[in-house]
Amino acid sequence: MGEPIASVGQRAGHESAHAGAVRDMFQRIAPTYDLLNRLLSAGFDQRWRREAVDALEGAPPGEMLDLCAGTLDLSQAIERRFPERPLRAIDFAADMLARGRHKVRHARVEVGDAMALDVPAATFAGCICGFGLRNLSDPRKGLAEIRRVLLPGGRLVVLEFFRPAGGLLGAATRSFHTVYARGVLPLAGKIVADDRDAYAYLARSMASFLTRGEAEQALRDLGFQHVHGVDLAPLGVASLLVADAPRGGS
Repeated sequence: MGEPIASVGQRAGHESAHAGAVRDMFQRIAPTYDLLNRLLSAGFDQRWRREAVDALEGAPPGEMLDLCAGTLDLSQAIERRFPERPLRAIDFAADMLARGRHKVRHARVEVGDAMALDVPAATFAGCICGFGLRNLSDPRKGLAEIRRVLLPGGRLVVLEFFRPAGGLLGAATRSFHTVYARGVLPLAGKIVADDRDAYAYLARSMASFLTRGEAEQALRDLGFQHVHGVDLAPLGVASLLVADAPRGGS
């Protein structure tokens, strides 16, 4: 069983292998994914998702997209928060979607590639991506694809574990991430999911990902406007990014 390439900078030229390995990993851990989310975040992941969905407020009228939808926790929250809006949920791991299908009533659930969506340009009024961006073989390409499918003025919300930045606070955060990555995540993965390697990868993916500042700059480089981010937990464990596609569509 191949192991996913952990470092974002090392994925160029290995996109297909990385995508296949990550998809296989999520297929394996699908049965215990929700339980481990609750345990590893002490239940805070549910509050983070509610805050992310609240940030979609202000999107223009139209269909919403839950990208890298996983077991559909965010889709469920979107249906509750915006019951009048059509919703599409897309993920590349069919088993993850099947595991959460009971959570949604009206969402259109599809298997798809976040970096090459089978969707026309300017389709969605809002897009939310929860804890999926760092798993893409090219996160910047994924952001560009989101920009393509958003309507002018469409709202993007990213909920993610970013790499800690520099400075004293960054050093404290990096220390916390190291302990969590080398001890807690792999051990929990072994005990609950019997898959230590999968959760060791998830930990490494945080350490090698973009910082929140780098992700914000990537959004600005793509033409997104009103880009802003906020940390949702002490030491920047989880963060929220919000940005709008330009209304002129340029």
